[in-house]
Amino acid sequence: MKHFLTIIVFFLFVTPGAATATSQQTTTIMVFGDSLSANYGIPTEAGWVHLLEQQLLELSPFFRVVNTSVSGETTLGGRNRITRAIEQHRPDIVILGLGANDGLRGTAIKTIYENLEAIIKICQQNNASVLLVGMQLPPNYGMTYTQKFQDIYPQLAHNYQTGLVPFLLAGFGEKHEFFQRDGIHPTALAQKKIAENVWTVLRTMIHDDLATIHSGS
Repeated sequence: MKHFLTIIVFFLFVTPGAATATSQQTTTIMVFGDSLSANYGIPTEAGWVHLLEQQLLELSPFFRVVNTSVSGETTLGGRNRITRAIEQHRPDIVILGLGANDGLRGTAIKTIYENLEAIIKICQQNNASVLLVGMQLPPNYGMTYTQKFQDIYPQLAHNYQTGLVPFLLAGFGEKHEFFQRDGIHPTALAQKKIAENVWTVLRTMIHDDLATIHSGS
C-alpha cells in the first residue's frame, strides 16, 4: 500500500510538470545553402549557423537548427534535393542561401530565379516559412548582370512574401581581411557578423514562437 501511494504522489506532483515541458513543440530551422553556410575552411563550431543556433538556444531550448548546406551547391542542385530535405527534417523555417555559385558561373538570370522560385514554392507548400538570403557578385561580372542577379532576391521575397536578408556578407563584403585566401569564403572572424545579419531578420519571423514559449502555453 505504501508503494502504491508513493506512485500516486509521483504522478500528481511530477507528471503534470513533465507533461507541460514535453508538450511544447520544437521550432525547427533548416539552413539550406552552399559553402557560405557549410563551414568551408573553418571549424563547424566557428560557423555562423552554429553561432545562430547558440543564440536561439539561449532564448529557449525549444529551437532546433539543422544545417543541410552543401559546398558547391547550385540552385538546380538545391531544387533537386529540397523535397527530400523537408521530408527528413520537417522544418518550420527554411533559411535559403543559394545562388552565389550560379552567379559565379554566369548562369542565366531566368534560370536562377526559376530554381529559387521552385524551392520557395515547395517550402511553402509544406508549411515552412522561408527566409531568403540575398547574394551579390563582384563588379567584374558586368554592371548589367550583377544588378539583375542582385535583384532576384528582393523580387522573389516580394512575390512570395518571404523574409529577406538583403546581403549575407553585408558589413564586411569589401574587406579582404575577412576572407580566406581564395577571396570568396569568409574567415572565422567574419562568422559573427554573418550570424548577426541573419538574426536581424530571423528574430522577427520567430516572434510568435518566442511569445508562445515565454507564455508557457
